[in-house]
Amino acid sequence: MPDYHDDLRLAHVLADAADAATMDRFKALDLKVETKPDMTPVSEADKAAEELIRGHLRRARPRDAILGEEYGVEGSGPRRWVIDPIDGTKNYVRGVPVWATLISLMEAGPEGDFQPVVGLVSAPALNRRWWAAKGAGAFTGRSLTSASRMHVSKVRRVSDASFAFSSLSGWEEQGRLDGFLDLTRACWRTRGYGDFWPYMMVAEGSVDLCAEPELSLWDMAANAIIVQEAGGRFTSLDGVDGVDGGNAAASNGTLHDDLLSYLDRRS
Repeated sequence: MPDYHDDLRLAHVLADAADAATMDRFKALDLKVETKPDMTPVSEADKAAEELIRGHLRRARPRDAILGEEYGVEGSGPRRWVIDPIDGTKNYVRGVPVWATLISLMEAGPEGDFQPVVGLVSAPALNRRWWAAKGAGAFTGRSLTSASRMHVSKVRRVSDASFAFSSLSGWEEQGRLDGFLDLTRACWRTRGYGDFWPYMMVAEGSVDLCAEPELSLWDMAANAIIVQEAGGRFTSLDGVDGVDGGNAAASNGTLHDDLLSYLDRRS
């Protein structure tokens, strides 16, 4: 199996640079915020962080392609870095500390499909960071040398499970609201943490289930490998493993079929 230590070390360097840039503008009274064509906000910090990461990658990995939320695709080849400079921009612009920079490396498989092999999530306003590399496990801490390994929970019943979600509107738009609500009633606990955080809590074992009805690749790639390397499962709502479904369901693995069964109930 390939050794991704150097790529993971680079991901930490990229995250350190992005953290400095995003924290510098967090809660700034003169922060500039625009509305993108999809009606979601983008701040000057989103753009600056992605430009910074791209600059580092051009120097350190000139042969690798880059895909970012703000500036699209650059380059081509069997290795592609995927960047979400600020996951949780709405929180960022309102001064809520639940946001993170998501960095992942994806590699093309034998059939040409790309899958994440390195993932890092850095939430500097929470003073938290999580990462994983294929075959090497998932970790949390402040650096490669100061970290603890993560494992998903061992909860076996939905009635004992904690379920995290983002919002209600997307489930209703997909006709999955009935199943979603049934799941919230069946679970022991539900919380609307949103964005990257529920996936990290699944990896840590403090949450057992999470799902979102509509996502982009940069929202999922880093989260997916971290959950998987912690022993969990990450699929589309239709149960296809990986990050190509445009939505996500993540769990401790034991409860995954139950999660999908609830969310497949259509109104």
